[in-house]
Formats: sequence, C-alpha cells, structure tokens
Amino acid sequence: MSSNVTAVSYGLKLSLPDIQRLRSLLTDAGLSVDAETRTGDGRFEVYAADCALDSLNAEPGNADAYAEASLGASQLEGPRRTLAASGIDGVDTALVPAELRNAPRKFLIMDVDSTLIQQEVIELLAAYAGKREEVTAVTEAAMRGELDFAQSLHARVAVLAGLPADVVEKVRAEVKLTDGAAELVAAFQAAGHAVAVVSGGFNQILRPIAEDLGLHYWIANELEIIDGALSGKVIGDVVDRAAKEKYLREWAAAEGIPMQHTIAVGDGANDLDMLGAAGIGIAFNAKPAVRAAADAAVNLPYLDAVRYIAGV
Repeated sequence: MSSNVTAVSYGLKLSLPDIQRLRSLLTDAGLSVDAETRTGDGRFEVYAADCALDSLNAEPGNADAYAEASLGASQLEGPRRTLAASGIDGVDTALVPAELRNAPRKFLIMDVDSTLIQQEVIELLAAYAGKREEVTAVTEAAMRGELDFAQSLHARVAVLAGLPADVVEKVRAEVKLTDGAAELVAAFQAAGHAVAVVSGGFNQILRPIAEDLGLHYWIANELEIIDGALSGKVIGDVVDRAAKEKYLREWAAAEGIPMQHTIAVGDGANDLDMLGAAGIGIAFNAKPAVRAAADAAVNLPYLDAVRYIAGV
C-alpha cells in the first residue's frame, strides 16, 4: 500500500475507544490505515495515521504513478465530508496530502486578529472612543461574510477619528498572543520553513509583534495619524480577502515554495480566499461558514495544533 495522505486527529483527550472509533471512521471514508502514531503534551492529544486513499490505489497501474503525483483537494473532498459528518465530539480530523507533510520547505501564512492574537484590535481601539459594542457587531457580521470587508473596515475606523495617537500604544499593551502561537512560529522556523502573517488589522499594532517573532513576511493596514491624532482613515488599499490570497501567492513564490506546500490559517470570511488557495486551509476557532469551507478545522485554544497537521 502506498500512503498518500495522513489523517491527523486532535482533541483535549483521545481515549483508546476514540482511537478505535477513528480507525473505523477512516475506513468508512475510503482510507486504508497504515502506520500510526500518538503524541500529546498535557494540553491536547494527537493521533496520526498514514493512509492510502483506496479509490486511487484501486485504479489499475495508478499506484506507481501516484507516488509522483499531487493529491488534489477534490480527491479528498468526499472523505473529508464523511469524517466531518460522523466524527467524535471534541475531536477534529485533518486529511493532509503526504506531499505537503513531507515537503522539505513549507510556507505558513496566518491571519492575525483572533488567530495569531486573541483579540480583535479594532474593538480594543473602539473602546477608547466609547464605540466598542457598535464596532464589535459590525466586525462579527464582516467575519461571517455578511458585509463587504473593505467597506466595513472604513466604517469602523471612522469612529476612531480624533482619538489621540497614544491609544495605539495602550492597545498594543493589551494584545496577547494566542496560546501556542510563539511555539508554532518557532517550530516552523527551526525546521527551515517560512512564516508570514497578513492582517485586516493595523501595522502600528502588528509591527512589534512581527519583529519579536522574527516573521519572514507581514502586512496589515496603516492607520492615518495627523497632528498626533487618528484621522479615522487608513492609508492606501485595504488588506481584504483578495489581498490575503495575493500576498500568499507572492510570498510563497518569492521563497520558491509551490502552492501545494503552503498552509493557511484564519477564522473569518476575509480569510476564505487564502484558505482556498493554500495546499491546506485551516479554520482556527472559526465562524461556521469558514469551518465548512476550510480543508481542516482546529477547535482547540492552542494554535500550535497546526504544526501537527503540517507535520512540523
């Protein structure tokens, strides 16, 4: 049997009956299970199984050719749907092409607000204008895909007009990395992979975070500051869902890394284009529509679960 996909399951706890149930689910999804590993660090547990997609290996003469081929998302769509529909409560399973997990260099790109960091920065800023609840409602609608992101961003930033620029420093002090974020970045970098973030937030907040983490690439929107106060505008084009995909493609190409070796992580509708373009798109504690569209979902509070999916 030629293994061409790895099933990676993760949850706070994975009992022996859970593992046995997962094996059965993988078989039902048309996968033949080969080598298995289990790991964990006290926060969450991981079960990984090297598998072969039976429908591919069943084709005459296909097994040898497949060793050189790329496993397309369409070929995994059916098994992924089967696993999502009949999974175990509290346990998610990602089906990852072996080509991606075994790639010598990979490219990880992540959203920032509610992914790399725990907060939505625009909401923290809006609190200083007494508009947090109003802005939060708009942000949530935008992340669900109910509003145009660029238009909603301009509307939300407008309420910041007149705030003294030093609120940016105050908000920066409130921002906390998501649990496991620093560990995820460090693991990728130590293995020689490239790491980037792309944000619909703001450079003034992201810059020190990106520099502290030593990220290869990063970009966000730029708040306009005039005479020591926020103008209520951003400078230049908004970093929206199309821009996120554009930067993924540009930066991966600059690193000489093919798209099938890229991993994208995000939580909102403005992440959907880059999630769809990447070798694997991962929804991190995401809105339902994003979870449904992504290749995999992490519903744990630990961002470094992504490294086990990627095989890093």
